[in-house]
Amino acid sequence: MLMYCRQVTITLMLLLCGATVCAEDAVAESEAPTGLYQISQQLIDANYSEKAAIAAQIAAVDSDRSLLILQALLDGNLYYKKDDNSLLIVADEDNIRNAFTDEAVTDLGRRDKRKIGVNNSLRGTLRSLISQAQINSKNVEIRTAAATNLLKNSDDVDLEFVQTALGKEQNSDVKEILSLVRGLVLLKSDDKSQRLEGLNALEGSLYPEVRAGLTQFSAGFSEDEQKSRADEYKLVQKYLADINSMLSLNGYAENLYFGLALGAVLLLAAIGLAITFGVMGVINMAHGEMIMLGAYTTYVVQQLMPDHIGLSLIVSIPAAFLVSGAVGVAIERGVIRHLYGRPLETLLATFGISLILQQAVRSIFSPLNRQVATPDWMAGTFMVNPALELTWNRLYIIIFSLLVLAMLALVLKRTLFGLQMRAVTMNRPMASSMGIKTGWVDALTFGLGSGIAGIAGVALSQLTNVGPNLGQAYIIDSFMVVVFGGVGNLWGTLVAAMSLGVANKIIEPMAGAVLAKILVLVFIILFIQKRPRGLFALKGRAVDNA
Repeated sequence: MLMYCRQVTITLMLLLCGATVCAEDAVAESEAPTGLYQISQQLIDANYSEKAAIAAQIAAVDSDRSLLILQALLDGNLYYKKDDNSLLIVADEDNIRNAFTDEAVTDLGRRDKRKIGVNNSLRGTLRSLISQAQINSKNVEIRTAAATNLLKNSDDVDLEFVQTALGKEQNSDVKEILSLVRGLVLLKSDDKSQRLEGLNALEGSLYPEVRAGLTQFSAGFSEDEQKSRADEYKLVQKYLADINSMLSLNGYAENLYFGLALGAVLLLAAIGLAITFGVMGVINMAHGEMIMLGAYTTYVVQQLMPDHIGLSLIVSIPAAFLVSGAVGVAIERGVIRHLYGRPLETLLATFGISLILQQAVRSIFSPLNRQVATPDWMAGTFMVNPALELTWNRLYIIIFSLLVLAMLALVLKRTLFGLQMRAVTMNRPMASSMGIKTGWVDALTFGLGSGIAGIAGVALSQLTNVGPNLGQAYIIDSFMVVVFGGVGNLWGTLVAAMSLGVANKIIEPMAGAVLAKILVLVFIILFIQKRPRGLFALKGRAVDNA
């Protein structure tokens, strides 16, 4: 009996201790949310300066919930209910949740809640606080974004915090950005050695925030300080001059890249014309509309495959080639073949066809421009350095244009159709006497040129809106490329397209877009006076028929 009582007593004591421990844990768990709740509630009645201090207190609470509240406040999604002052996170009117329990809040009218406002100064403070909380994340991308935000809001960063984060960081890219943050913070120091250390840390950096920080630091020197602190002043001026020089070089590199991209577009637009005008001698004023048809084909295919944007663009390439090529064959069989040897009538007829095609598109799709979505793998930019970011879509178009040119050269040099086309071009009577059906070769050649123009429309749909007048913007430039490069010469077309594209983009910043085109046109006119057959003139028997 005594033994039984002892066992009962021990069991009760263990249960009591366990209950006490559980109760203490429950209290400990409830104290943190309660503290965060009490601090956060102060945001409701606080002014902007008080909100900054309250936000710092919220950030000091070691809880995922504190980061969620700060982010909602920054995004303008933090509200409170008017009847009980409970904090809400409002993603949209159909997604309202309690900021602390995540419980959905329904049947809440617009007048039943009020937003907790922020101003620009408070937004900067919030970004800094959020970044400081995220800088310890295990995810490198989150740490990189956090360090970049600290760089943008270095005025609110504590030196000790940055040095601690810098000491723990292992990733070289994040470490570099944190070093720049530390340098900007040191510029505000009263200690000369620390300011010099900060200047040296910022040397050669192309981040806009660094340049702005150095410019602000330089502007703070009075005339007397320029003499008394000459070493600092000369150093910051040297670093600014070096940065401006590097920015200028990066600007030229960016213009060169945009020029190559424009050249790629002109190349795609002019390759087809190099065949119809350069090889066949037909002045096709409807060539721009072949480009337009290719762009509209891309739009239609994307509407048929709305859930597969990336795949739809790839499908659009052969589809646009077939549509524009078929229209080109129809134009040649129905109109052009009756007008060979009469260039003026050909020009007027194809101009009329271009108007018909434009009006047909307006009737089918309406006169409004159509937006073609860009696939994820073509969207965005890649960063060469902090001062130079290049777009993926232009890089893909440059590569694509070169591939199209290579494929066309392969068709002309290595296929029976290419051999027959060159034979008809050089000597039509002889080709006909050898059994070549010159009429159908003409039709297929015209269709090939029109089909490639349709492929150009696919590329253009990724750079601009698709509309009835899309092709008109490129028809004149296409003729300029063909004439400048040499009539009927594909490699001349490549060199001419890239040259004109780069020249346009280099002149534009200095003279403007319109004057740049005028200057390029004047140059081509003068050049043709000296070399009427262009950069790469045809040789041999082809000259007599050119």
